[in-house]
Amino acid sequence: MKSTVARRMDGFSPFYVMELLQRAKELEAQGKEIIHMEIGEPDFPTPPCIVEAAMKYIQTAEVKYTAAAGLTELRSEISRFYQKKYQVKIDPRRIFITPGASGAFLLALGVSLNAEEELLMADPCYPCNHNFVRLMGGKAKFINVDGQTDYQLSAQLIQQNWSEKTKGVLIASPSNPTGTIISGQELERSIKQVSSLGGHFFSDEIYHGLVYGKKARSALEFSEDVFVINSFSKYFGMTGWRIGWVVVPENFIDAAERLAQTIFISTATHSQYAALAAFSDRNIAELEARKAEFELRRDFLYENLLRLGFEIAVKPEGAFYIYANCSRFTEDSFQFAKDLLEQQGLAVTPGKDFGNNRENCHIRFAYTASIAKITTGIERLEKFICQ
Repeated sequence: MKSTVARRMDGFSPFYVMELLQRAKELEAQGKEIIHMEIGEPDFPTPPCIVEAAMKYIQTAEVKYTAAAGLTELRSEISRFYQKKYQVKIDPRRIFITPGASGAFLLALGVSLNAEEELLMADPCYPCNHNFVRLMGGKAKFINVDGQTDYQLSAQLIQQNWSEKTKGVLIASPSNPTGTIISGQELERSIKQVSSLGGHFFSDEIYHGLVYGKKARSALEFSEDVFVINSFSKYFGMTGWRIGWVVVPENFIDAAERLAQTIFISTATHSQYAALAAFSDRNIAELEARKAEFELRRDFLYENLLRLGFEIAVKPEGAFYIYANCSRFTEDSFQFAKDLLEQQGLAVTPGKDFGNNRENCHIRFAYTASIAKITTGIERLEKFICQ
């Protein structure tokens, strides 16, 4: 008798962009130059002082397990970070260091979501989030959003879509794929709405820090009874180090400790010591310079996409993505992306990766490449749509 795959996997959506990435690598192996604007990974290297801190620690040869919740020093440093940046005091015991934001989601949902319970989230959204819900036996309930609400959920939408099975709400700000930010006023209203309905509020804040001309508010500014997910990957430029964190409500500390012990044992110790250096003044200055470069790239790409005839409902205020309507050129953005790669060597992400809300009409462009490469990408894109 053949073994069978668990039924929970039936609902797991793939990363369609990985098919494109694999093809891009094949083309590169054939000697073709590919401009990568598909993957959400900063092109900057890990900041030097972070690498130095990691090397110094590794050379001690004492790379052992830490406590499941993470290094006490790092949890305290993150607590000070919230005090300085958001003017909120957080007990370090509520902060858990995790293997990336993915680990943070597993921890947060694992201690709070029961089988068959629903979690409300925007469509479009980052695809792994609803896979995490599925893994816990829950169900993601998607709410179509558009430029009218800056692609964000609102207290009104939450109330309209809440049911007896709903357990909570996930809001991502800045969001992937749209780069939009929920206003502080709407964030506060949404948190209060979820609280009045007896649910959990999850705030995905992994792109905090990468915000241009506007402030991204943390859910912790408005309530202590929220789950906040963050990461060292995006603003801090530590993708491959696989380190993030989650802040849990006080009454979930014990449960989170027990679950972390079981599924992680601990986050990579050298990554935790490296992350301690991420908050230094020297490093923050480096990161702010990089953020300024991202803003220049955003403006350059935004203006050129509009010039070419793409529609962009909301100019992104954070992250490093532009979610553009390509319906003027195609009714199938996935095929558009595949043909663009084959014919012009430009890799982008189709809307199909982010949900079912007019996905065939949208493309996500990541400005995680240099201005020079983005310029080449725009030239290739123009050739493709004008042929």
